Amino acid sequence: MANSLSGLSEAEAQEFHEQFKTTFSTFLGAAAVAHLLVWIWKPWF
Repeated sequence: MANSLSGLSEAEAQEFHEQFKTTFSTFLGAAAVAHLLVWIWKPWF
């Protein structure tokens, strides 16, 4: 039974959080690589 504000059970919330962490880490890595490539191409400092 879902008894949280999100409507997810504890197990569903943990599963969602694990997927969120993976997706966020991938996005963060891609953004870091993109920033590095732009900085190599045209340094701004």
